[in-house]
Amino acid sequence: MNEIKKIQNQLNRRDFLTKAGLGFGGLALSSMLSSSQNRRTDLPNELQTFLTGPTFPAKAKRVIYLFMSGGPSQLETFDFKPALTKWHGQEIPDSIRGTQRNSGMVAGQSSFPLVKSIYNFKQYGRAGAWISELLPHTAKIVDELCILKSVYTEAINHEPAVMFVQTGSQQSGRPSMGSWLSYGLGSDNENLPHFMVLISKGLNDQPLSTAAWSNGFLASHHQGVHLRAGKDPVLYLQNPNGVSPADRRRTLDHIKALNEHQYTLWGDPEINSKISQYEMAYKMQTSVPDAVNLKNEPDYVYKLYGEEARRPGTFAANCLLARRMAERDVKFIQLYHTGWDQHGNLPGDIRKQTKDVDQASAALVQDLKQRGLLEDTLVIWGGEFGRTSFSQGQLTKNNYGRDHHPGCFTMWMAGAGVKPGIVYGETDDFSYNVAQNPIHIHDFQATVLHLFGMNHEQLVFKHQGRRYRLTDVHGHVVKDILT
Repeated sequence: MNEIKKIQNQLNRRDFLTKAGLGFGGLALSSMLSSSQNRRTDLPNELQTFLTGPTFPAKAKRVIYLFMSGGPSQLETFDFKPALTKWHGQEIPDSIRGTQRNSGMVAGQSSFPLVKSIYNFKQYGRAGAWISELLPHTAKIVDELCILKSVYTEAINHEPAVMFVQTGSQQSGRPSMGSWLSYGLGSDNENLPHFMVLISKGLNDQPLSTAAWSNGFLASHHQGVHLRAGKDPVLYLQNPNGVSPADRRRTLDHIKALNEHQYTLWGDPEINSKISQYEMAYKMQTSVPDAVNLKNEPDYVYKLYGEEARRPGTFAANCLLARRMAERDVKFIQLYHTGWDQHGNLPGDIRKQTKDVDQASAALVQDLKQRGLLEDTLVIWGGEFGRTSFSQGQLTKNNYGRDHHPGCFTMWMAGAGVKPGIVYGETDDFSYNVAQNPIHIHDFQATVLHLFGMNHEQLVFKHQGRRYRLTDVHGHVVKDILT
């Protein structure tokens, strides 16, 4: 009892006012964070007040990332190299080939003949950008694009390269770019996930790891939600037979009460994440069917995107869905189109691949612009690496292949603070090395975060004693391409 009285006596008027003031301030801060779209419940204690929104004015509110999985050839699309006409069939100089490592798939190859593209190129737009005949629709919107010809990576095989572009690390287990933005900025839509993923298949069933849209070590509600084509876009979302919406609501309320009790006992932030996921799933029962319902889209929209947009699961249909999600303020919309891995039969296969994506990619940019969404929606197009200028396998009159090439490749961006109608960066005469204005993958990622008002060096998360970020310990913002 003496100890209790001693503690009570220490609580004098000054102590009371000090503690009360802190308490009122905490209540006010809690109220502000609760009403904010950027409420953060998953941060470590030392970062609880860190990054509750953009650190400077943002140009982008959302991103649609069109990922060409497999590595599209820059030589058949955007990087015209007339010098290869002279060198066609001749061995690539050792002084050039020795500057880059090659994949194991050409380890047994003794001859490395240079090969020109069989497709014609023309110049388009204010910047005179060279565009292949394979991309006629893209050529029409070239004045909306910022074409980046000098992107390079460190990864030479597919999965590490995809992981590197998407997560900033060649190893699985790190959060993807969409998860980082969800963590840093929260959502502008309470009825749909922050981060949504759609996949369309190209010529081959090339594997694509779910780690590419993983939350990694961030709370699980930051992971990408995969929307499938067909009757059930999200598995296990609908109520089982015999379970009414009222039954589901009562069930969720009881589960929430149990989870909140567990949180008071253990303080594990993942419990709050599970509560958030249950509530999001409940909201998605009505919001997802509305978002994916294309029946009311007018005919002129299908004329813009192409008739393929009427077929669920195609790249065109997914582009149209991406526009609908952008209208609903989904923060990060990731589209994957597989099949861009042309080690052989490249001339025929890449024609089919570009036919899949050309019209719909261009239509998406046009559609966003006519709806006033392009000014704050960032559209990105590109793969995980490029292709070699020498032929993989036998070079014939009408056929050739190209191996993986991390040394240089092309991407494009449009909208949301990116300069339109420019070509940035250049490669050498063989499209083998960057010759001007190199853009490392971490530079690209830093620039995307910058457009969202985020300093890539400050968007961090402490995990297992280390502070991680999307750009690891590298990266700078490519300010030359920003408005």
